[in-house]
Amino acid sequence: MLEAMLNAWRLPDLRRKLLFIFGILVVFRFVAHVPVPGVDSNSLNNLFQTNQLLGMLDLFSGGAMRNLSVAAMGVYPYITASIIMQLMVPVIPALEALSKEGEMGRHRINQYTHWLTVPLAALQAFGQLVLLQSQGVLTNVGLQGPALLPTLAMVISMTAGTMLLVWLGELITENGIGNGVSIIIFGGIVASLPQLVAQGYVGASGGNAMGIVVFAAIGFFLVAAIVFFQEAQRRIPVQYTRSLFRGGRMYRQGGASHIPLRVNSAGMIPLIFAASIMIFPGTVASYFTVSSVGWVANLAQIINRMFDTTGPAYWIFYGLLVVAFTFFYTLVIFQQQNLAESLQKNGGFIPGIRPGRPTAQYFNAVLIRITWAGAVFLGLVAVMPYLAEIATNVRALQLSSTGLLIVVGVALDFMRQLESQLLMRNYEGFIR
Repeated sequence: MLEAMLNAWRLPDLRRKLLFIFGILVVFRFVAHVPVPGVDSNSLNNLFQTNQLLGMLDLFSGGAMRNLSVAAMGVYPYITASIIMQLMVPVIPALEALSKEGEMGRHRINQYTHWLTVPLAALQAFGQLVLLQSQGVLTNVGLQGPALLPTLAMVISMTAGTMLLVWLGELITENGIGNGVSIIIFGGIVASLPQLVAQGYVGASGGNAMGIVVFAAIGFFLVAAIVFFQEAQRRIPVQYTRSLFRGGRMYRQGGASHIPLRVNSAGMIPLIFAASIMIFPGTVASYFTVSSVGWVANLAQIINRMFDTTGPAYWIFYGLLVVAFTFFYTLVIFQQQNLAESLQKNGGFIPGIRPGRPTAQYFNAVLIRITWAGAVFLGLVAVMPYLAEIATNVRALQLSSTGLLIVVGVALDFMRQLESQLLMRNYEGFIR
């Protein structure tokens, strides 16, 4: 792999792309440290130590939300808009027809995704500001009176920061290597590693050195398992036939290929869905624990105990939700691909399976079987932070399963993209 990286660096065009990616990431880190005015930094740090929802959003902002910078929301609104559009395509006939129009249709859907990102970013920015004001971090937030202009300025700044990061990500996609938005998220997560190492050092110096070693071993094996399941696939054999006319006679030619069905087709999306649902009730209930109405305060306290992240019940429900969302998202996305119809139009067929509806049923049966492995794996990855804390008794560190999935997935995709670039230039790449 080191030799392949050196070969890539020796090529002027690939070196230019790598330097371009590095330059964009440097710009991103500068933007992540441009703060929104009027923030109590001490109260903000204390809030992030106790609020799990903000911790998840901070993951996608690359630590920018912890500083409440103009890029505090990262590309999370764009990811939300992309997920909404993916789920709406099979529901809305106009979008489904647009998705079948090839490159032009995908470009139009991408444009709609960008338009949807703006109001989502504005709503999320205002919600975050209201949340921070309720926790004493911000003051003078509202939509009336003297608070209107400062609030609009902060909302517009944070929305513009999100769109700037999306634009930077698309620049990487066009002029660099790999998916730019994913690389932006990857850069933010990697940027938080020094702080994680520092926390581990403090934990080790406190007399729990063996726990740190076990924690690191769990992280290593988890990364290896993620690589294995991310690359695991079921290859469906496919035969293609085509007709050729030569000398007034028709000849049939055939070719063999395969369709890879990934064991984990959903990626990190089920973890995000499940975490949002599990965290939302406790976050809302926390606002009513001090209510003057007795039954409201009691109900809020019960919900808080039910969704307490330190208890086993929370992690059991979380793991089950991840499994359920894995099946839901995988089947929804697979139905949009229309593999059986595409095979039939291109003269392809699965040996022993009739084209059309039987092929679609065969694909669904195979997909459900292999998705069980991916869903159970994601469920175990989801509860791994709780299991790691029990096994090591290390509470200063947080083993972010979503963060590991993002980092490993982006790294594998980047290696594949660089591999294809090297193979195009007759260089030996990572795969031997």
